[in-house]
Amino acid sequence: MTTDIDVNLIEGLRRQSPKAQQQMLERYGHAVFAQVARLVPSFEDAEEVYQDVFVKVFKNINMYDAEQSSLKTWISHIAYNESISFLRHKTMPVIYYEDREGEAEKLSESEVEATFGHPNPETVQLIRAALKHLPPDERAIITMFYYEEMSLKEIAYVTESIPTTIASKLSRTRKKLSLLSR
Repeated sequence: MTTDIDVNLIEGLRRQSPKAQQQMLERYGHAVFAQVARLVPSFEDAEEVYQDVFVKVFKNINMYDAEQSSLKTWISHIAYNESISFLRHKTMPVIYYEDREGEAEKLSESEVEATFGHPNPETVQLIRAALKHLPPDERAIITMFYYEEMSLKEIAYVTESIPTTIASKLSRTRKKLSLLSR
C-alpha cells in the first residue's frame, strides 16, 4: 500500500524534518486543498482547514499504520474529518466555494456521463450546480468516488464507515443529484 517514496517521507516526518514536511506538502498539498475546498464553503476557511490538516498530519504521523491504508488515504481521512468538524462548528450560513483559482476540479463530462448517461452541455452545468447543494458528507462521497477515484473501501476508511454503507449512500446521492439536475 505504501510506496518507497512514502516510506522515506514518513521516516523524515517522524524525525520532524522540515525537508520532509515540505515534500509532504508538495506531494499531497494540492489534492488535500482540492478535497477541503469541495466541502468547505469559502476560500479563506478552506485554507484554514488545509493548514489544520497538515498540522494534524505532522503531529500524528506516528499513528499512521501502513497496514490499514495508504498514506494518501490516511491524509484524506484527516482532511475529511477536519472539514466536517469545521462545518459542524460553523454557525454562519453556508455559501458554496466558487472556484476562481482552479483549485477544486470540475466534474468532467465523462464522469457525468458515467453517472447520468450521455448529457448535453446544459445537463453538465445543471449537475455541477446540483452538486453544490448536496450536504457536505454526500458531496464528499461523490467527489472522493468520481474526482479522486477512490474505491468504496478507501472511502469507507476515510469516513469511518463500511463499503456497503458507502455504496448505498453513493446510490442514494446519485439519485438525488439526478433529481436536482432536472
